[in-house]
Amino acid sequence: MAIKITGTGSALPEKIVTNFDMAELVETSDEWIRERTGIAERRISTGDTVSSLAAKACADALAMAGKAAEDVDLILVATCSPELLLPCCACQVQSSIGAHQAVAFDLNAACSGFLFALNTAYAYLQTGLYRNALIVGSEVLSKLIDWTDRSTCVLFGDGAGAAFMELSEEDEICENGRPVGIEGMVMGSDGAKGMVLACAERAVSNPYYQETEQVNSYVHMDGQEVYKFATRQVPACIKEALEQSNLTVDDVDLFVLHQANVRIIESVAKRLKADLSKFPMNLDRIGNMSSATIPVLLDELNRNGKIKKGDRLVLSGFGAGLTYGASILVWGA
Repeated sequence: MAIKITGTGSALPEKIVTNFDMAELVETSDEWIRERTGIAERRISTGDTVSSLAAKACADALAMAGKAAEDVDLILVATCSPELLLPCCACQVQSSIGAHQAVAFDLNAACSGFLFALNTAYAYLQTGLYRNALIVGSEVLSKLIDWTDRSTCVLFGDGAGAAFMELSEEDEICENGRPVGIEGMVMGSDGAKGMVLACAERAVSNPYYQETEQVNSYVHMDGQEVYKFATRQVPACIKEALEQSNLTVDDVDLFVLHQANVRIIESVAKRLKADLSKFPMNLDRIGNMSSATIPVLLDELNRNGKIKKGDRLVLSGFGAGLTYGASILVWGA
């Protein structure tokens, strides 16, 4: 029995905002942003919504997989920036693409969201409860950002990425001898450190109680603490996943990591003693899109022929919560 990704898709807003554009909004410069983050530009919504971006990415993933929307059993949307609290974004996507047979719900693990959705879908398929799943990370972070705060507004972008996973009754062995499918996963959370990266929702307000403290509803982040967490936890969880699967760093062809900061990715590569060429990056063109970064990069690699059947990938990320995880899979598409 193999569970494999057979289609990927992505959707980005048309509006490109460069570092030079950012320098017109806050006290910063292209050199300052590039040196500290590796980001040169990002996509920003001019009307695109989390659900509309997600629906487009899902449609592209289904087209690649050769599947119709009515064939979908399960839709999981990972997001921390939905337009609506009710209904969930996944139900909006279900309606948009016409997947009327699917069960649909959202999942929020911030930047780790797509990874958590992938592992959740794997668990459903592994038990035989469903035979396929559409998983998507979609964000419009630009509405959560204080555009006068240069420490956060230069980092984030908007977009969506999706993957279609399906179950095969028979094992599939690649020419290099590797079995297609997910080989291992590690997930974790550290809620005690959660407030180093946070964004408030509505305060309690009802006939019996009113919050007296004013709520700042924009993202705020302790960058140094997040950096220290990421550079320690990401390589640690990758090593743990590899050890559980009796694999080593040398057995991995590509490390598809959350695209938050080039310095973090370089640090992870160094700690793993892995060649940086195995760590593809697109954050210079897209920025940090939270749950969308991993699937958008995966789709880009897939469509550009950078992944071939039998390649072993490690997907890994970290995010608000604080959350983290890693998944190992052998590509079978």
